[in-house]
Amino acid sequence: MPSILLSVVIITFNEEANIGRCLAAVGDIADEVLVVDSFSTDQTVAICRQHGARVVQHAFAGYVEQKNYATAQARHDYVLQLDADEVLTNELRASIRAVKSSWQHAGYMLARLTNYCGTWVRHGGWYPDRKLRLYDRRLGQWEGLLLHERFEVAAGQSVGALAGDALHYSYHSVEQHVSQLNRFTSISAAELTLRGKYRVTLFHLLLKPVWKFVHGYFFRLGFLDGFAGLCIATISAWGVFLKFAKLRTKSATAALPA
Repeated sequence: MPSILLSVVIITFNEEANIGRCLAAVGDIADEVLVVDSFSTDQTVAICRQHGARVVQHAFAGYVEQKNYATAQARHDYVLQLDADEVLTNELRASIRAVKSSWQHAGYMLARLTNYCGTWVRHGGWYPDRKLRLYDRRLGQWEGLLLHERFEVAAGQSVGALAGDALHYSYHSVEQHVSQLNRFTSISAAELTLRGKYRVTLFHLLLKPVWKFVHGYFFRLGFLDGFAGLCIATISAWGVFLKFAKLRTKSATAALPA
């Protein structure tokens, strides 16, 4: 088949520190670059336009809704969806170019290699962190509730894999990690509430956080990533406690008489 036309789609909000690096790495594989921005107050939009991206402003309505909206705005049916803090490696770009010339699946998984405070993290369950990001939008959609959105292909469709990594520049400091953890655990608690999960026991508050640490740091070899691995395992365990503590607080508040 002839080479397909590919839209690279990115959603943003105040990503001036990351977006230029992301856009610079897609020029040789993108037939269109579309940025759907949630009214950033920094230089994100200006940087996108400097790189030749088409910018559409759209108020953030949740990760699933925003990514489905962004996918729908693309000019081409074949879409590579990236986050602003991700950068394609040469190997991954070559793999995408090959797929453009011989598309065989509804979607393709890529692996992410995360940089945590200057350290590339290859253990603790953080690598290869595969995500379905290259897809034919006619054969699936973004699904999920409030967090952990994912692209799901239609029943009966196949999924392939891309060679190479997307470099994920996640956290620049421990403070940033803790700040985002606080926001994400609030969202996770709200998502559990939407799913009808209210019961929180000492098992959730004590044993699940301990298991999260032990599993990531020892069983998934997080200790091999040094200080970064220790930070990730410890903060991740704290996140499990926070999620269930917030859920318990929500449940207790909901049970109060009006």
